[in-house]
Amino acid sequence: MTDAKSRVAALSCWHGRVEPIALDGGITNVNFTVEDGVDKFVVRVGDDIPQHQVMRFNERAASLAAHKAGLSPEIVHTEPGILVMRFIEGRTLGAEDIAQPEMLKRIIPLLKTCHHTIPKFLTGPALIFWVFHVLRDYGHTLRAGNSAHGDKLERLADIASDLEARVGAIDMVYGHNDLLAANFIDDGTRLWLIDWDYAGFNSPLFDLANLASNNEFSRELESSMLGQYFDALPDADIWRRYGAMKCASLLRETMWSMVSEIHSDLDFDFATYTKENLERFERTYSDYLQESHS
Repeated sequence: MTDAKSRVAALSCWHGRVEPIALDGGITNVNFTVEDGVDKFVVRVGDDIPQHQVMRFNERAASLAAHKAGLSPEIVHTEPGILVMRFIEGRTLGAEDIAQPEMLKRIIPLLKTCHHTIPKFLTGPALIFWVFHVLRDYGHTLRAGNSAHGDKLERLADIASDLEARVGAIDMVYGHNDLLAANFIDDGTRLWLIDWDYAGFNSPLFDLANLASNNEFSRELESSMLGQYFDALPDADIWRRYGAMKCASLLRETMWSMVSEIHSDLDFDFATYTKENLERFERTYSDYLQESHS
């Protein structure tokens, strides 16, 4: 943290001496706020994380395009491992906020803008975030790292393959792919969507499933979300494919944490996070199978 703070303080974009202040949160990077004269900024510091397919050139390109699409703060400076953006004065949302019907009505237009407008401003190489490839890659990484969860991997790989088949053919959009509540900021007038570490082309079903699973939507709210996004009440086919993607989203979060247990240097209780997410995945997957057979 000390080295990161010194690195931020020495950036060439400042007009004078600054004193970076560490921000809480961030489990793929460290963040600071910086006041430079009358202006305030957030600085994200983080190198590539190949084990999680996080590539900072991709985050930079997505962040720049997201600003041009009207979703994210302006990026004022970049260099390898550094992203400096304008500070948004507002309230970071919690899961209880996301799960409010009125808030959902504000979020769905943001997702549609992300999915269909960002590609118009995206430049350079772009990644694809296909959750089932990510899951297979996590399996390889966990085996190579002699993970304590090695005895679970064959079964989880079989489940992932089955879920991929159930998702079936997809439409391709540009996804955020990490719709935690903390990635939404309400400034009192509008919502902002931040943190593009995992951005990439994907099925819209993943962002929808990710939003619902991260914020523990009720079945009623899921139905409302799908109806608003697709402009029609979800039929049995949408429910089947969406349900499979929701299971995949939870499995990805679980295996992400498993990989982080052996590869992350950040001070975070990944073992507990793995346990909690594995339990959520198992419950959701069991419910999905029961619904599929009913």
